Amino acid sequence: MPTLNDMDRRILNSLRLNARITNSDLAAEVGLSPSACLRRVRLLEQSGVIRGYTTIVAGVSAEEGTIAIVQVELERQSEDYLWRFEAALRRHAEIQEWFLMTGDGDYILRVQIGGIDDYGAFHRDVLSRLPGVARITSSFAMRSHRRM
Repeated sequence: MPTLNDMDRRILNSLRLNARITNSDLAAEVGLSPSACLRRVRLLEQSGVIRGYTTIVAGVSAEEGTIAIVQVELERQSEDYLWRFEAALRRHAEIQEWFLMTGDGDYILRVQIGGIDDYGAFHRDVLSRLPGVARITSSFAMRSHRRM
């Protein structure tokens, strides 16, 4: 990953707050010309610092289901185990996000499922069958807050 300077950090901070900002507004906000700003954004994208843009949807409503926060401990932490586990995660749309962690447990997953009853089947049919899983601990979100 490239070394970021202050201008790169200002651009990234502005994009974190509003990824839909126009290039001219972004340039004015960070104090660059539009062409210099666009060049820097493209370099950040090409180098992998910016990996994509996304839409954040409002908190889960009853119609959208339930969010489960799942801690997974693997049998091993070898590169092969981690790679196979993450490859398997990518095959399930319900697993919205995951983090390789330090401390207790190896991964934290954010899973969106229809409801608590659906989670039992998802746990049995998907989570417990992921490669290398030794232990699963689940919690359910009661309310969602996102910094916008």
